[in-house]
Amino acid sequence: MDSVINAAKEKMSKTISALNSEYNSIRAGRASAAVLDPIRVDYWGVPTPINQMAAVSVAEARILVIQPWDKSALKLIEKAIQASDLGINPQNDGSVIRLTFPPLTEERRKQLTKDVKAQAENSKIAIRNIRRDAIEKLKAMKKASEITEDDLDDAEKRVQKVTDDFIKQVDGVAAKKEEEIMAI
Repeated sequence: MDSVINAAKEKMSKTISALNSEYNSIRAGRASAAVLDPIRVDYWGVPTPINQMAAVSVAEARILVIQPWDKSALKLIEKAIQASDLGINPQNDGSVIRLTFPPLTEERRKQLTKDVKAQAENSKIAIRNIRRDAIEKLKAMKKASEITEDDLDDAEKRVQKVTDDFIKQVDGVAAKKEEEIMAI
């Protein structure tokens, strides 16, 4: 019974971690190396993350500097950034690439806020699905006479409490990200 609840907690924690990494990749007017995480560069025939082939640093609040360890990869990185949906044109000076993040327009902020809410809702759905699966496992244990009816009721209440706690975490993370987007 506890193993089912602990497995559900672990899966819900992973959902929160996935949401946080999604939010880190949203560019909110400030330079952040996390926006480059989804971009892969075709380096010697292998899709490679930029942070594994270059030093990525924040030069100023809205400028990201990418300095590849192998200068021959400069054009490849530039090409991968242009092909991505980042929406920023890289500036290549021969030794480093600079990405200048424009300030967000009010319309873009509203769109990003909608995206944040949609991702939060998807995370809540995933958490509820984990709850459903855990309760189904508990009911199967009851049917197999591994636990009693009282144990099942107690376990369902515990699973619901865990679910409520994680949904509050999702709401908190989403509210923080929305605030960050609107404050800029």
